[in-house]
Amino acid sequence: MPMWQIYAPAGAYDMDSKKAFSDAITDLYVDFAGLPRFYVVVVFEERPQGSIWVGGEPADNFVRVVIDHIARQLDTPELRDLTMEAMEATLEPFVRERGFDWEIHIDETPLDLWRTQGLVPPPPESVHERRWADENAPSPWQDAAASLTA
Repeated sequence: MPMWQIYAPAGAYDMDSKKAFSDAITDLYVDFAGLPRFYVVVVFEERPQGSIWVGGEPADNFVRVVIDHIARQLDTPELRDLTMEAMEATLEPFVRERGFDWEIHIDETPLDLWRTQGLVPPPPESVHERRWADENAPSPWQDAAASLTA
């Protein structure tokens, strides 16, 4: 699952903006990587004025995006570059166009350290993962034990 934590000044995004922002992020993963929609988690971490500091100075106009990737790994420099470009394009209307300064980074968690609803997720791009995407929900799948060795 990708999980985006968006640290932003309080009030930076209203509910409509949060919906549009999270839809844009979710669409990126569904369209770019074929992930099930329910894999994508977005958490808005609103920070009160005076609680974000950059370089020892208050930064009440700063948005920090921390992303944890699990369902897919960015295993080549080319894929990393392409992913960062796609993410920057997704962020632009929600940061640059609103006059915010921002920063983004991605961490990657090994696939074998992930469960959803207590289930081992199916292998990436498998028929079982496609079923999860079509149903937009996890469910038991026949080859769960095989995924632990894949």
